[in-house]
Amino acid sequence: MGVSVSRPEEGVRVVMVDVPPVNALPVQGWYDLADAVRTAGADPGARCVVLAAEGRGFNAGVDLKEMQRTPGHTALIGANRGCYEAFAAVYDCEVPVVAAVQGFCLGGGVGLAGNADAIVASDDAVFGLPELDRGALGAATHLARLVPAHLMRTLYYTSRTVTAQELRAHGSVWRVVPRAELRAAALELAREIAAKDGTLLRLAKAALNGIDPVDVRRSYRFEQGFTFEANLSGVADRHREAFVASREPREERG
Repeated sequence: MGVSVSRPEEGVRVVMVDVPPVNALPVQGWYDLADAVRTAGADPGARCVVLAAEGRGFNAGVDLKEMQRTPGHTALIGANRGCYEAFAAVYDCEVPVVAAVQGFCLGGGVGLAGNADAIVASDDAVFGLPELDRGALGAATHLARLVPAHLMRTLYYTSRTVTAQELRAHGSVWRVVPRAELRAAALELAREIAAKDGTLLRLAKAALNGIDPVDVRRSYRFEQGFTFEANLSGVADRHREAFVASREPREERG
């Protein structure tokens, strides 16, 4: 369990997240993920990184239970900084990153997938930011990389999700496949990318990041300021408590 890195074939590195029951990462988990992605991308033999997860879903965001049981704002600050580091690690990875997304991709999951270079998703994958329902703000920066602006705002305000098939129609998901074929499909794309010259891939990644119209690091950091403001007002804590209370019986059964 946790975060691991493997080398399934030449030029390809797989960063795997396995944090049961729903891959909601604690503070240290976000830092571990950032370190793993940076290490994989810095490997001279790497030409593409696949970011994947075990279990029911790709990522359910931050561990709200950890946040609620930690006095003061220590866990909130840690989660803010940890998410920032993990998202930036994916975006700044020296080689292209392919996200292999199954099941739910929520909150921080959208931050990871939105910063990847390509997304391959299973046919049961859904993407969304339930932040307002959970007393948080943030990652609209990354959702805006997946859907048009007005749809992003509607999804954000309503906490609704969008399917992998819908994202493919918008051009932000490369392929949608049955869940059983997800890993193979992601590796197939990674293999095609990894067949290119490693030096040129690194130059291409830097060049494409350099022409992005929005600085995702700065815009996400701006969003995080409002998350902290919501916490200082007390409204965030009320929503987190309600969400955690609603989930506990369900997670105990599952």
